[in-house]
Amino acid sequence: MDPHQATILIVDDTPENLTVLGELLQPAYRVRAANSGRRALQVAVAEPVPDLILLDVMMPEMDGYAVLAQLRADPRTHDIPVIFVTAMDSTEAEEHGLDCGAVDYITKPLRPAIVLARVRAQLELKQARDWLRDQNAYLEAEVGRRMSENQVIQEVSIHALARLAETRDPETGNHLRRTQEYVRALGHALRDHPRFCHRLNDRIIATLARSAPLHDIGKVGIPDHILLKPGKLTPAEWEIMKTHAILGSEAIAQAERDAAKAVEFLAVAKEIAHFHHEKWDGTGYPEALKGEEIPLSARLMALADVFDALINRRVYKPPMPYGEARDIIMGGRGSQFDPDVADAFLQVFDQFCAIADRYRDDGQASY
Repeated sequence: MDPHQATILIVDDTPENLTVLGELLQPAYRVRAANSGRRALQVAVAEPVPDLILLDVMMPEMDGYAVLAQLRADPRTHDIPVIFVTAMDSTEAEEHGLDCGAVDYITKPLRPAIVLARVRAQLELKQARDWLRDQNAYLEAEVGRRMSENQVIQEVSIHALARLAETRDPETGNHLRRTQEYVRALGHALRDHPRFCHRLNDRIIATLARSAPLHDIGKVGIPDHILLKPGKLTPAEWEIMKTHAILGSEAIAQAERDAAKAVEFLAVAKEIAHFHHEKWDGTGYPEALKGEEIPLSARLMALADVFDALINRRVYKPPMPYGEARDIIMGGRGSQFDPDVADAFLQVFDQFCAIADRYRDDGQASY
């Protein structure tokens, strides 16, 4: 807004005062006039909306204070600056007018140079406020756009890394997508649970789901003759296979060190990769952690991973019907799995089945 192209609304019940102000302002500004408070409220919301209002205080029916109160209450006129113009020249009257929300206070009789200087100052201030508001809106939109873009890049990068492990094992198919959604479903089922409500919210659940696809990234370090072996692994081969948990967490830890700053999803992904084969009773690997020692992220991933392995074909086994897989999961309640996580699984079992059907692979079981 160029101050010299601004629209000014003058409000006074005395025609002579409107004429004086109009003649003073019209050479430099577009001037609109209203001879009552009610008429002023109508003009203030009509195009062109005024950039500044000069408002008489003492008017019949609706005085300036009442007009200003309604202007401030209306979102359409809330931000229009108002200068009181009045014959009340006491300090108390001026203080009251400013307290009501006026940006300035001009007393009658009017002094042209003072009126023009104060009008110009308020229009320049409004121009600066409008510019800052527009800049803030632009910056907020730009921050939102870049955050969204960064999230997309992050998710694409996660899946690209995770696919490195999956390309080594062609049987895994949509395993990443399914387990990601299983983890999300478990998180939402547990967020109001007394044990977990302080640790789970929408942001954390989204981070858990975003990090889940990296759970088996360490398999890129397992030799093909072990990873793709069609039969049962020997004890020595099984020990090598189990190292994928540490290999994965170490790879993610290196990515953390390379990052310029802490990245939450990497910290969660490292937990999941390292601990998702731990068992509630302490018989898992690689650290043989027990109970609450196991990070919550890994407890959710452990159940999701086992359920998906059960219902899908592997070289060493056929797919298992969903109901049988459910029974095996619940059979591990309190031994392999956190009891409350197992109970949450049972609560959202239909969601697990729907996820499995949505991202079905060939050779996958069903109900």
